[in-house]
Amino acid sequence: MDEARFAEVEAEFRAFHRIFGPFFGQRRESERRGEQYLRGLLVQRGERRNAENLAEAVEGATARALQYFLSEAPWETGPLIVRLQAYLGERLGTPEGVFVLDDSGFAKQGEKSAGVQRQYSGTLGKVGNCQVGVFLGYVGAGGHALVDLRLYLPEAWTGDRERCRKAGVPDSVAFRTKPELALEMLRAARAAGYLNAPWVTGDCGYGEVPSFRDALDAEGWWYVLEVPSSTLVFRAPARAEVPAWSGKGRQPTRVRLVEGEAPPETVAAVAGGTAEGDWRALSVAEGAQGPRTYQFAASRVWESREGLPGRACWLVFRRNLDGSELKYYLSNAPADTPLRTLGRVGASRWPIETEFQQGKGEVGLDEYEVRTWRGWHHHIALALLAAAFLLSLKLSWGGKGGPAPVDAPPGQSDPARAAAPPHLGHRRPPALAGRDPAPQRARQAGPPQAPPRPLPRPHATFTTPTT
Repeated sequence: MDEARFAEVEAEFRAFHRIFGPFFGQRRESERRGEQYLRGLLVQRGERRNAENLAEAVEGATARALQYFLSEAPWETGPLIVRLQAYLGERLGTPEGVFVLDDSGFAKQGEKSAGVQRQYSGTLGKVGNCQVGVFLGYVGAGGHALVDLRLYLPEAWTGDRERCRKAGVPDSVAFRTKPELALEMLRAARAAGYLNAPWVTGDCGYGEVPSFRDALDAEGWWYVLEVPSSTLVFRAPARAEVPAWSGKGRQPTRVRLVEGEAPPETVAAVAGGTAEGDWRALSVAEGAQGPRTYQFAASRVWESREGLPGRACWLVFRRNLDGSELKYYLSNAPADTPLRTLGRVGASRWPIETEFQQGKGEVGLDEYEVRTWRGWHHHIALALLAAAFLLSLKLSWGGKGGPAPVDAPPGQSDPARAAAPPHLGHRRPPALAGRDPAPQRARQAGPPQAPPRPLPRPHATFTTPTT
């Protein structure tokens, strides 16, 4: 990468900051601190991206000013996230987009950081002392990105208001499960109207909650959600009714499965009865080693609710080409939905896993040193913003004749970064690793989307999430 190309990066960064800078506060100084913090996230590579190290990497910045901007400055993340969704919607939006729900753990020491406790973290792969963030991702025609965030507060926190106040958690924040936080973000994104996505996918932590699936169905979302192997379904419609009263004892009032009807079975048992000829090899995305191809099968089943038949749905199976790593999904998509579409949506969770890994590697998503509710939301929102800038560069440069790179799979590094001319020093942006997921497009139209509202203005009445 030569000096001319770095000059282009600098110009694009300044243009990017002009869009988002006003959201950091009404004073010019606040905008400048936001520019410095963003630049630091992009430039600092060798050390943790805390305020002290960022200040050393960015000309004119001081650790004290950056720490104040992060932990105490009164700017709100709400309007920034809406503007980010508008920005990404222009670049990634597609009528067949997919919203992806996932959470990520952030290892922490002590017990004072907002939401920290010993809890399971997929990042750690075990129970550990950590904070957990719930994220909304978007997979569209031009790529993928994280587009919203919530900090999960366990009940041990929301039940201790004094502890919450010490960490800066607003008194209005009540306990919300992770699926409830996810639904909150989906509703907010739909209300904003900048990202078209009729589809929703997520892992077992979301798919195994019947009330969450019910809420998505009632609000017009189509989902393909992973569920545990022990999930019960009916292979065929089954009758249920209140048994006739024999005239003796208490009169029955509870609906029961009619005698003789087949009971529900686990999704693992249904998969075991799937004929080999029913499996189809489908390529659902592009990966670093070529198309990402799995075997899929699907069957129409009926949900089981407390042993009684529920609504009809798709049961989708996915496995590797060698038959390993079988996964199960439930979907409320229409009965005529192609298997390729169901497979594409279910596999859309993988790009968001790469977003977590690349966000933590490229822009320091997990490299914060703050304890407060406000500080966490500020840093994570800024990291999402920095990641969006990298994505915009890759999309822009991909249109200038360069080859379109693809994602590195989870656990694999991106291609080597180009070195910057040494005299660019503090003012240079980082050399960037390429990525262009080029996800497959489905041809099926989704539920109607709300028309986009006008772009949010800085300092409009938005707040950092409090629910």
